[in-house]
Amino acid sequence: MPLVKAGRIAADDFVRLSDDALLPADRAVLVSHTRLLGDPDLLRRGPPTGVIWPNDRKVAELAPHVGRLALIALVFPTFKDGRAYSQARILREQYGFDGELRATGNVLRDQFVFMLRAGFTAFEVTKEADAAAFAETTRRYSVFYQPTGDGRPTVREARQHRAAADPVPEGTLAAS
Repeated sequence: MPLVKAGRIAADDFVRLSDDALLPADRAVLVSHTRLLGDPDLLRRGPPTGVIWPNDRKVAELAPHVGRLALIALVFPTFKDGRAYSQARILREQYGFDGELRATGNVLRDQFVFMLRAGFTAFEVTKEADAAAFAETTRRYSVFYQPTGDGRPTVREARQHRAAADPVPEGTLAAS
């Protein structure tokens, strides 16, 4: 499955493990929520650890581990199920997760910008054509109307920044 990160198609550095697979000593791993919650010592190993978190579980259960996770993959089981959007915002804005936040499952082109705005930084897509479209979209938009936790400026913030950087001298009219 192609992976899009930082606006480009990227290799996946994480090995996806089944619950009964042996842990490799020197590789980044991606484990299920069941395995992580059943063995929190996984997070004490040297290589990075990530978790696949289903959208029907509260991210509050994950909160104690957020600081030690390198990757959280949130699942979109169908395009109509948007609970992973809320999970992403909660992880970013309430729990301060600053690692890779990956969208997996039914990740569609027309929802990509919304996923970016919710705080996702990586996307597993099913087709190479989708991967190329996702990569292009990350460069297309730079300013938004609604504030979110992704750190991008809103239109209002961009205007305020521009006005502060280039104030109009007193006694002159500003073009609008």
